[in-house]
Amino acid sequence: MTERTEAPRAGSATPANGLQGWFSTVAGAAVAAAEAQLAASALSDLFGYHLVQLGRPHEASLLAGSRISHHITLGGNPAEPGLSVYARNDALPLQAATVDVLVLPHGLEFADDPHGVLREAERVLIPEGYLLVFAFNPWSLFGLWRLFSRWQGEYPWRGRFVRPARLKDWLAVLGFEVVNAGGLSFRPPLRDPGWFARLAWMERPAAYFLPRLGNVYWILARKRVPAARPIRALRARRRRLRATVAESPLGQRRNEIKDPDDGR
Repeated sequence: MTERTEAPRAGSATPANGLQGWFSTVAGAAVAAAEAQLAASALSDLFGYHLVQLGRPHEASLLAGSRISHHITLGGNPAEPGLSVYARNDALPLQAATVDVLVLPHGLEFADDPHGVLREAERVLIPEGYLLVFAFNPWSLFGLWRLFSRWQGEYPWRGRFVRPARLKDWLAVLGFEVVNAGGLSFRPPLRDPGWFARLAWMERPAAYFLPRLGNVYWILARKRVPAARPIRALRARRRRLRATVAESPLGQRRNEIKDPDDGR
């Protein structure tokens, strides 16, 4: 277990309570419901023994659709609801290669070291384990809204939105293979429930024609580990190479070289 840090003071703006406050709005609740629906579909076909979620920015369950019975939720802020273990996302109290599936909802946009979070996820996942990431998309209406609202210091606009292509590059460097990806939520984050409901018609056509412009994108990636070659196979390959060289014309010419003193 990692060392606990000082709990945040009441009323302080932290990623946990800041995001929870935004996810309680009409736009945030719609995003949370869409993420829960997507997670239920993505996790339903993944199997294993241990399922871990890093952080819980909203109360919508992202693990309910999984068939894996043993699952825990870790987070770095005690203000987050439903945490099983309090721990930092970049220093998980888990042994290496022990987690079958890991879910990371909006844990990169507000992390001091997003690369460290991904490295830690790669460490605890088993070979061929799966990572499901949810992140806010800078190339979306949310990203445009962020340009005009970031100066106010409110969540989630104060976060560092990572481009989907950049996140895929980070995952590739760590040895992950992207299995599937997509976008969700296409309405502007209006606060008025009436106007927000009137724009519900945007969701279906935008998801079909402009999936890359979703306010939130998701990536399902699989941890790839290069297969080690057995020692016996390497030795057999070397023997075949030596035999091939011996049977080649070059090898024959070498075998035919005689001592200069012979034949005198």
